Amino acid sequence: MTSSIAESRKALEARARGLVFPKGFVFGAATAAYQIEGAHDLDGKSESIWDRFCRKPGVITDASSGEVACDHYHLWREDIAVMKRLGLDAYRFSIAWTRVLPEGTGTPNAKGIAFYDRLIDGLLEAGIEPYLTLYHWDLPQMLQDRGGWYNRETAEHFATYASMIARAFGDRVKQWTTLNEPWTFCWSGHATGEDAPGLHDGTKGGVTASHHALLGHGLAVPAVRAEVPDASVGIVFDLNLVEPASPDPRDVAAARRFDGAQNRWFLDAVFKGIYPEDMLALYGPLLPDIRPGDNAIIAAPVDYLGVNIYRRSVIAEGGELAPLNYRRVRPEGVYSAVDYEIWPRCIYDVLHYVHANYQPRRILISENGVATAPETVTADGRVWDDQRALYYVDHLEQVAKAAADGVPVEGYFAWTLMDNFEWAYGYTTPFGITHVDLATQERRIKYSGEVYAQIANEARSAAKPARSLSRA
Repeated sequence: MTSSIAESRKALEARARGLVFPKGFVFGAATAAYQIEGAHDLDGKSESIWDRFCRKPGVITDASSGEVACDHYHLWREDIAVMKRLGLDAYRFSIAWTRVLPEGTGTPNAKGIAFYDRLIDGLLEAGIEPYLTLYHWDLPQMLQDRGGWYNRETAEHFATYASMIARAFGDRVKQWTTLNEPWTFCWSGHATGEDAPGLHDGTKGGVTASHHALLGHGLAVPAVRAEVPDASVGIVFDLNLVEPASPDPRDVAAARRFDGAQNRWFLDAVFKGIYPEDMLALYGPLLPDIRPGDNAIIAAPVDYLGVNIYRRSVIAEGGELAPLNYRRVRPEGVYSAVDYEIWPRCIYDVLHYVHANYQPRRILISENGVATAPETVTADGRVWDDQRALYYVDHLEQVAKAAADGVPVEGYFAWTLMDNFEWAYGYTTPFGITHVDLATQERRIKYSGEVYAQIANEARSAAKPARSLSRA
């Protein structure tokens, strides 16, 4: 190792040690069931829309799938051991709907429930708090065959599923998320076809799926609370800080439309009880059937907002997804393996955006991380992912800054605990702070994981109480 690399690492680690977070700040890592569990047809699990989607030619970069993935279904004990070595306070994971309710409705699958019983008990024994996500994109194919998120009844089935899961695990799980990233699974899955179920129905598809997904969220919130009165229930949105590409009024208008589609449509519905008027007017005849009372259901009070943030969006007028009519601009800079701009300020700005406009009681950074090219283990037995380590220090510095400003951000979950099936990119763009050798399933904490653990350990020992905003 050259002296310049060694000095750079020393400087980075010094910055990591200097970060200050509020007392009780939660440091965790996140995963999703389809991306890590494997065991795709074992012990009664049924087919999900991602099982079906991955079999379509050409939709996954490396023609892979999550059929085996990280085999977390069998290796969960090893993964908890990794979490302990990382010193995590919490673990955010999702339930595979198809594992616990193979038909999407009806009789629960005892073997599927038993798996999550073991996982949750193991986490608690290790002193790691479970943060449970009910839906991270893997809809049962049987429900998709009946219309999926285009069918209003799916929202009702989701609420029934949520009630069953809360009844099964609510004695031990207190942190609940209804949906993960409805913008992505509704629009990428139904408007552009990039994700499961692979539909290319444009804006009408994205908006229709979004409304029914939000309705499902609103029905699930009281369903969880009915079974777990002391539950903390929230929703996770993938938000982008949106900037116009230029002062040109056409670019400014396009950026406003994009912000309305990705951010305000979801945030206004949950926190204000109404969809944005400008977006209702824009979508017009593309809107689904929004019935009296739907807005009130969607706006069921939540205890926290989870923010998944990976980049800013610089937007110009364009031809994408009429009538949104936008074009994403690529500023000069450093980009990740999935072509996301690495721009740490975005996490600070998005925290202030949601705090100023929506005042959620609590905010969690429920996902943040960076994709790289596949990494190798060096002769010293290490995985030196310096870019990812720098990414975490840079972004957590911005989170600490927002917390010091008085933004009620109370936790951060690294995406992701381990290299896994990264949706349409397959295994070509790892995000993990733990390396997984897919041939042997060996887990190895990367340099970024070591730095992240250092940040968490130092923050716990030096935590200071959060100060309130001095301004109104």
